[in-house]
Amino acid sequence: MKKHKNVVIFLIRFFATYFILFALYASYLQQSQQREGAFKTASLTTMVADQTVVLLDFLDYNSGAYQHKKELSVKLLVKGKYTARVIEGCNSLSIIILFIAFIIAFAGPLKVTIIYSLVGSMCIYFINIGRIAFLAIMIYEHPYQQEFLHNLIFPAIIYGTVFLLWVLWVHKFSNYKK
Repeated sequence: MKKHKNVVIFLIRFFATYFILFALYASYLQQSQQREGAFKTASLTTMVADQTVVLLDFLDYNSGAYQHKKELSVKLLVKGKYTARVIEGCNSLSIIILFIAFIIAFAGPLKVTIIYSLVGSMCIYFINIGRIAFLAIMIYEHPYQQEFLHNLIFPAIIYGTVFLLWVLWVHKFSNYKK
């Protein structure tokens, strides 16, 4: 058992953190979303859509975000054309939870772990807004590439970012660095 002690500790920390944070997130979603009557997405999802609009407008793509009337999503319009929808999975919080669980599982000094978790989470959040804006622009400009963009490029951006942040954490800050 001593031989696998580090693996067991990693798994306990990872899954405990992940399930606690995910339970909190699920509770937040249950309280903030409205599924019956007039649909309403969680405030975080709406905020991500609104911040994406700010970025798109900055890039000179006249855009807007509107609550979808028939589903839990926010419609994202670029130059008056419905190009994408922002759903709960697009707000980056589930990915941030996964990121934090890994950081805590490979913990470093407490202060460094907290700071890196916060800074890394903010980095993921803002890159996520950039990737949604990028996707909306690319779908507007190249609608025939929507499936390729959404299913391959879109996930590669966010998961690639998380992976690079994890590698940086393990090699530079965690207690497991060599």
